[in-house]
Amino acid sequence: MKEEYGYSSGSIFLSFLLGGIVGAGFALLFAPKSGTETRQKIKDLTEDAKGKAKSYFEDVKGKVAEGIDKGKGLYKEKKSLISTAIEAGKEAYEKEKEQLSAE
Repeated sequence: MKEEYGYSSGSIFLSFLLGGIVGAGFALLFAPKSGTETRQKIKDLTEDAKGKAKSYFEDVKGKVAEGIDKGKGLYKEKKSLISTAIEAGKEAYEKEKEQLSAE
């Protein structure tokens, strides 16, 4: 899906993951096994899904932090360039103003 429709790749992945977990849970509940075996499988799957989700969120958290750091650096760099350009423009204006008033 495209971002313009309000769906990010992260939300699609999370929906897919949660759908898989729910589907697996139903499959285990309706499987012809004993209650103890079913509960153990559900517990194992839940722990596995929790570990995968935690890993996914840690990756996303790291990427967001990295993006923020890059954004801050870019902001500082561009701010400096703009400030320098403004100062140069002011100096050029003042010089031109002095030349026009001297004529």
